[in-house]
Amino acid sequence: MAPPGGNVPRPGRAIAVLAALIIVLFLAIAGSDIASPGKWGSAFRVYLGLDLTSGTTVTLRAVTPNGRPPKPSEMQQAISIMNNRVNASGFTEAQVEQQGNDIINVSVPGKGSQQVVSLVSQTAQLQFRQVLLQAPNTSAAPVSPSPSATPSGSGSGSASPSPSASTKAKVSSPKQAGRTLADGSRRVAASASPSPSGSPSATPSPSASATPSAAGGTTPWQQAQGDPRLASGPVKAQFDKLNCADPNWKRQVGYTQEQFNDPNVQTVSCGTLAGVTYKFALDKAKVVGKDISSASAALQQNSTDWQVNLNFNGNGTKKWGALTTAMFDKYKGSQTPQNEVAVVLDGTVQSFPVIQSAIVGGNAQITGSFSQKEASTLANVLSYGALPLSFRQQSVQSVTPQLGHDQLNAGLLAGAIGLLLVVVYAAIYYRGLAVVAVSSLIIAGLLAFEAVVVLGKYQGFALNLAGIAGLIVAIGITADSFIVYFERLRDEVREGRSLRAAVERGWGRARRTILVADAVSFLAAALLYYFAIGEVKGFAFTLGLTTIIDVLVVFLFTKPVVTLLARTKFYGGGHRLSGLDPSRLGARAPWRGTSVRRTGRPPARTPGAREA
Repeated sequence: MAPPGGNVPRPGRAIAVLAALIIVLFLAIAGSDIASPGKWGSAFRVYLGLDLTSGTTVTLRAVTPNGRPPKPSEMQQAISIMNNRVNASGFTEAQVEQQGNDIINVSVPGKGSQQVVSLVSQTAQLQFRQVLLQAPNTSAAPVSPSPSATPSGSGSGSASPSPSASTKAKVSSPKQAGRTLADGSRRVAASASPSPSGSPSATPSPSASATPSAAGGTTPWQQAQGDPRLASGPVKAQFDKLNCADPNWKRQVGYTQEQFNDPNVQTVSCGTLAGVTYKFALDKAKVVGKDISSASAALQQNSTDWQVNLNFNGNGTKKWGALTTAMFDKYKGSQTPQNEVAVVLDGTVQSFPVIQSAIVGGNAQITGSFSQKEASTLANVLSYGALPLSFRQQSVQSVTPQLGHDQLNAGLLAGAIGLLLVVVYAAIYYRGLAVVAVSSLIIAGLLAFEAVVVLGKYQGFALNLAGIAGLIVAIGITADSFIVYFERLRDEVREGRSLRAAVERGWGRARRTILVADAVSFLAAALLYYFAIGEVKGFAFTLGLTTIIDVLVVFLFTKPVVTLLARTKFYGGGHRLSGLDPSRLGARAPWRGTSVRRTGRPPARTPGAREA
């Protein structure tokens, strides 16, 4: 019998699509280890949250000086800095996530709470430091002896050829026309050899035999540009050890974050600017982030290039004026690194403009061939230092390995008990249809497992205890779907229809109900995920994920399998153990008599018939 509407069901296609989806997820997990089954154990690993393993989660609330909600750019900058801190400290699988408008969660596995709190709670430090030594982070070629030239007030001597106009950026004071400041972040890489013009170097070159030190083959202080007499002995030693190609260069030199942020000591640093990585020896910080009142990106006048506008407060104006005046008076007109001031955020150089004017008015501009994105990024860096976000601890959660193991076992036990109860109920009430119900649960569990592993492998998703709760609730969602379908199917059998016809008619009535119920469930999960804070997000995420999986399972497995089973004698014939026995369901016998024409007169009595 053809189904209503003339649509011929093709259950094989739906099951084939489901099988293809499972295989694709499997291949995505196995990856390059597909030919090595022995490595599948590590490939099919579920990443667990800290509440199921061990570690520390710190919840911080951002507090602004004016009490208003922080700007999104400030929060993103804070997240970036905290990521840099935890990565530079050697933590693995650390996560820094924003929740809501002003909450940041920092999760670090396997570390003590105090260490994590002290690492992420400190406010970012923005500093302006004079550059003493500077070199590209590459091996330096031996140099020929050249006359030493002490930098004079006239600024004679050059350490490198002047950069081309196309690679310059400028910083100027709006009140001092004609005085500009080239930005080193926009320059080409400086050369360690004398300039082509043969002008004497402003950097003393003690010896032609100076060779790179053993510190990663990078340029030693003897061959760096600048004046080594201005740098202390320990800083020159750290400069030799520093190799900026190492992502953990801060740990490499043995400095703590507090030492990098100490404005009263000389330090070393790295910066990757315009595609070139530099290492620096830097003087004490004469101006810091709190001396800036504002920073913003804007278009230059009569140009398509962007600029960064800097405004200093009263105290910052004095300190910035003193710094730029001293550097300009001593190094004006020269291209020596000592005429560069490094913009340092959390120990890393962000930019290093070249002072070519004394800026005493409290306003400055960084100009050049900046794109909008580049100017906005630098402005955000300066703004974050000028208006630092302080963070107030909301909570600190530490989980020991034993506690995490116990919580994982408890979650798995709860899921197993819930699954067992559903199976027992289906077997008692639906009998043979319980095979379909249990199979649907198994397929849904397999898809959920593969989805969690894929998300953990490629997106860093970690399953926490609340996420396990979401997976357990998913058992009920899947059970609801097949219960709705089975009840519609049994209703059609009660109406006296054959099982094949009942499968299609029941599906047509159940499909809309299932979709509406899953849509409501998914909408609730999405809203909960958006507004939730903390571990509740894990519950909302897995609830939404398993709701989508439920739709796939019902459409691609449950209904097609029932269609196939309806063609068998056991189910199609209404066996008493199939769960579709018409007599057990109280089905009405189909009408097989002849129709009676209504004429308005009672039918003629048959002779000998008894009155009722």
